[in-house]
Amino acid sequence: MQKIVGDRLRDANRRDAQGVEEARAMLDTCYAWLDARMADREWAAGGCFTLADCAAAPALFYADWVHPIGDAFRSVAAYRARLLARPSVKQAVDDARPFRALFPGGAPDRD
Repeated sequence: MQKIVGDRLRDANRRDAQGVEEARAMLDTCYAWLDARMADREWAAGGCFTLADCAAAPALFYADWVHPIGDAFRSVAAYRARLLARPSVKQAVDDARPFRALFPGGAPDRD
């Protein structure tokens, strides 16, 4: 994800299209792994919300901004939605809304 975000900060004539393409492919690999892992569970460590989910929430929140999860990874998308529905995560997202314009490349008008 950092490669994609970092590339957005570069001058247009110094961008790394190959590096961004490779980063997107790595994210797809991660999404596929996580999709298989989350297919039969509600939370990362099983049936209870744990610290693993707290760590996953910001990563998936921003990863979807830079490389959308999409329909190919339905379990990941559903997991992300469950994370965003948690009151603590929702509060953090809502509190940060005024700062979205600072995200390199802008933030989507969702979530």
